[in-house]
Amino acid sequence: MSESTATNAAEFTVSELSHAVKSSIEDQFGYVRVRGELGRVSRPASGHIYLDLKDDKSVLSGVIWRGAAAKLAVKPEQGLEVIATGKLTTFPGQSKYQMIIDRMEPAGEGALMALLEERKKKLAAEGLFAPERKKKLPFLPTVIGVVTSPTGAVIRDILHRVQDRFPVHVLVWPVRVQGESCAEEVANGVRGFNALPEGGAIPRPDVLIVARGGGSLEDLWGFNEEAPARAIAESNIPVISAVGHETDVTLVDFVADMRAPTPTGAAEFALPVRSELVAGLGDLHLRQYGAVSRMMDRRRADLRSASRALPQPRDILALARQRFDMASGRLSQSLISSTQSSRSRLDATAGRLRPALVTDRLTLQKERLGDRTDRLNRVALLTMEQKRKQLDSTSRLLESLSHKGVLARGFALVRDKDGTPMRRAEAIHAGQALNIEFADGCINATTSLLDPYSDAPATMPDPEMSASDASHPEEKDAEVGAFGIMGADAISAEDIEAHLLTIAGKRARRRTAKPKVETAKKPTQPAKDTEPVAAPVKPETAVDSGLVEVEAESAERLERATAKLTEAIEQEILTRIKEQQKATRKTKKDKDDDAQGTLF
Repeated sequence: MSESTATNAAEFTVSELSHAVKSSIEDQFGYVRVRGELGRVSRPASGHIYLDLKDDKSVLSGVIWRGAAAKLAVKPEQGLEVIATGKLTTFPGQSKYQMIIDRMEPAGEGALMALLEERKKKLAAEGLFAPERKKKLPFLPTVIGVVTSPTGAVIRDILHRVQDRFPVHVLVWPVRVQGESCAEEVANGVRGFNALPEGGAIPRPDVLIVARGGGSLEDLWGFNEEAPARAIAESNIPVISAVGHETDVTLVDFVADMRAPTPTGAAEFALPVRSELVAGLGDLHLRQYGAVSRMMDRRRADLRSASRALPQPRDILALARQRFDMASGRLSQSLISSTQSSRSRLDATAGRLRPALVTDRLTLQKERLGDRTDRLNRVALLTMEQKRKQLDSTSRLLESLSHKGVLARGFALVRDKDGTPMRRAEAIHAGQALNIEFADGCINATTSLLDPYSDAPATMPDPEMSASDASHPEEKDAEVGAFGIMGADAISAEDIEAHLLTIAGKRARRRTAKPKVETAKKPTQPAKDTEPVAAPVKPETAVDSGLVEVEAESAERLERATAKLTEAIEQEILTRIKEQQKATRKTKKDKDDDAQGTLF
């Protein structure tokens, strides 16, 4: 058995406590003035007005009785900031306190309305509300996209209106139309429809409808955010805004291409009435049929009027028929006259044509051709004989100017074992193998140290010099220098080559040799380990090493000139023969053409 705890606290019933709280609040506050923003505003059929006064932290319920509501100077609207005058009391049935409002006066825009106005000004400054950027709705879309809640009454109203007016394909993008995630979902729905490819598995809509039923400012606030407004402004598909009732205005209404007062009105804007279209087409068909019938009747009447003014076909053809009869009468006589004229010309021409004429012409052409052939052969033989004589003359000139002639006069050409001409005595050393070329052949020799090296004498006796020449050696030297092979007036290899080219019919370029000025050198003292070398040549055949050098170069140049001359002469002969043959063929062809023209 438990013992009850004794207490001095009084016990109240629920009604007694509620009445005590009510009396305490009414006695303490009495008549008060409260400033706040109107939130929820409800007007039931009884005529009373239930509303909420709120600020950024608290909410106070309020009620305006029917008698006081009729006397208010301002109509309570959601988002309006007001100053309410009344008294505080409680409502025991729900254990809450509330304010009985007697008078109400506006105190300025509410916080939400001020924020909405700020966003409107911002987007308007960016040009999102400009009329020129509004897109035109398609006349008859095949697919309509709807961004709304799939479970509300809005989508049923839209589908019902679409079925009544013009049944088309409707796609629904389900979103939340209230709450914190409403704005992002609506923006994603608009962008999702725009991202659908044309011709894909899911058809791309031709027009979009963003719809929601009516509600308070707080309920519709998701459509006042920037995210859905910017998504609608960026849409490539025309968008119809149908948020709330006709008195509700949201931010998306300003950026949409068209604003509908209700979701049902949006469906009416998107689609025409099928029955009206059918009736209109029928009326246009009847009008077109009547216009065509009237046009045909008018054209038919015009044709009958014009046909009466035209002449008869027999009158038009009478003159032509007369000219035809006259021409046909003259035709037979014209044919007879033309045939007789042609026969006369044929007889006259046949009398001039004889086989002997053709035979004489052919004989004459053959004689001319044989004569031209004989002349061509004679010219070719004469040309070849002339070139052969020129070649023989040039060959004799080459032989007379060749270094072989120098060797025949008693000179010798000294070369080393590699065939290089030895031009100076000081370049020969003891024991060196040499090749000495004479007029009748070559011998191999080896140098030995017989006499020391010394400069060659200024003049050397010529074994073929006569006694008179020996008594006047300076005159002989001058003669040799003036007319000999090594003299200043001797014919050089360049002169020979130029002369040969001139004979061949080509223009040669002469090169002028510049005189060389040589400085006399002192005899070189032979080295200690080098002994003088003397070539085993007879005294009467010894020549200066400079003569050997010049003769070797002249020989080489003469050989090259001879080869070039031979090739040039052959080419010249062949070229001239070809030109003569070509000219003969051309002359023969011209004469044949002349003969043929004469015959025919």
